[in-house]
Amino acid sequence: MRSLITGTGIGVPRHVVTNEALSRLMDTSDEWIRVRSGIQERRYADPGQGSTSLGVIAAGNAIADAGLKPGDIDSVIFATMTPDHVLPGNGPLLQVALGLRDIPTFDIRQQCSGFLYGLELADLFIQSGRYRRVLLVGAEVHTSFMPWHLGWDTLIGQSTREITEAERAENTASRDRTVLFGDGAGAVVIEGRDGVAGLGPIRLHTDGTGAGVLTMLGAGFKRRPFVTHEQIDAGETLPIMSGKEVFKSAVTLMPQAVREVCEVAGVAVESLDLVLVHQANLRIIEGVQKALGLPAGKVPHNIERYGNTTAATLPILFHECRQQGLVKPGMNLMFTALGSGLHWGAALYRT
Repeated sequence: MRSLITGTGIGVPRHVVTNEALSRLMDTSDEWIRVRSGIQERRYADPGQGSTSLGVIAAGNAIADAGLKPGDIDSVIFATMTPDHVLPGNGPLLQVALGLRDIPTFDIRQQCSGFLYGLELADLFIQSGRYRRVLLVGAEVHTSFMPWHLGWDTLIGQSTREITEAERAENTASRDRTVLFGDGAGAVVIEGRDGVAGLGPIRLHTDGTGAGVLTMLGAGFKRRPFVTHEQIDAGETLPIMSGKEVFKSAVTLMPQAVREVCEVAGVAVESLDLVLVHQANLRIIEGVQKALGLPAGKVPHNIERYGNTTAATLPILFHECRQQGLVKPGMNLMFTALGSGLHWGAALYRT
């Protein structure tokens, strides 16, 4: 029996924020952002619209795409680094919103590798016979990290005021991160089916010595109290990132994981039909493509339209590849991701 993806769906906010729009709030430009990241626009959620809300949209679409009803789902895995609340997790909130049965929900937080880790869990659940139909959701609302009190409300039409020079300077100080992220959700339904199609080998890795490369210092329970005005004023509730280290790790470790999975599966790297790479930065995606020696057509991307949506990038990309007819029966498809932790890995999927 294989773990087969039988339905996909996405949920993206209505607000499209271009690079030019961001330039009204900070010292940046469309060219500056495109050259460094490949991003042209991203989506921002409405105030009060959390990762659960977007996840519910994506999950509902995925369940319908699979030809199922909410009552058919046996368990939920919700991957996010931006939950609605510290507690409870998003799983129970999604359960209620979708009208699911009294089924277990699992909340996981492997950040950019969340969906990949969710695939591993879903496959183990199904192969063990514990659950037959698993709903896997990756959803993020990153705009909550951003300094919305410094003019960001103008980006979604809530205000027409001009920001001050002091606000512009403060926004510029965090532009290396804030321009990269967008909000969105993707979901898949995974069912146990006989046949050759479905998930193949999955290999996951964690190296905690790289935890400081991508982290957030504030709003943690190591601190007393866990969040203060001083932390906020110091920018400690924004993620910090060593861009060079992240790039180096990503273009090295993701190709290694892909090769590792290919070796286990007895599949040549060059025979892969599609490689879906976590959409963190177009330069990273291109670096992974070149490291694997694959043509650009085998490594699709949509980061230019969504930015980095963390745990949502892979399911959104997979859904869009299906919609565009890029995913055909009999293909060898590879998922790969790397994120804070450091967590990384790859998973083979036969369509």
